[in-house]
Amino acid sequence: MLGMKSYPKAYIAACRARVEANLRAYRREVGQKASKEFENRFFNDQVLLLDYMFVHRLSGIEGKDGNPLNEVRVLCNSILLNGGKLQVERLPGWPQSAVASLTLPPEKSLLKLRDGDEVKLREADFTRLSAAFFAELEKRFG
Repeated sequence: MLGMKSYPKAYIAACRARVEANLRAYRREVGQKASKEFENRFFNDQVLLLDYMFVHRLSGIEGKDGNPLNEVRVLCNSILLNGGKLQVERLPGWPQSAVASLTLPPEKSLLKLRDGDEVKLREADFTRLSAAFFAELEKRFG
C-alpha cells in the first residue's frame, strides 16, 4: 500500500466507532473491577489499534511537531520495539522505529511521558489520547 494523503470520512468514522465500541465493551465487562495490569495491557493494545488503522499515513502530512498523531506513533514503537519504555529517537538496529527529526516534548504531549518512562495507559489516558488523535487526523487527513 502506498502512503495515504487522506482518508475517506466514512473510514475515519468507522474507525472511531470501533474504538468507541471497544471502550463501551471494556466499561461494561470490566469497569472498576479491572486490575491495573489488565487495564494497562488493554489500553496499550488500543493504542496499537489506533495506529494500525491509519498506519499508511504520510509523515510529511502528519508533521513532526509532537501532535497526537506523533504521540501515538511514538507510543506504538515504544510498546512494540522498546519493551514498553518511551523512546522518541530511532532505536539501534530498527531504522524504521521513528520518523527522522520527530519531536515529542513531554510538556506538549498529552500523556506527559519522558524518554524511558513506562508506557502504561489507563482508561482516562486512552480516552483523551484517542479523542485528540481523531481530531488531528480529521484536520490533517480528512
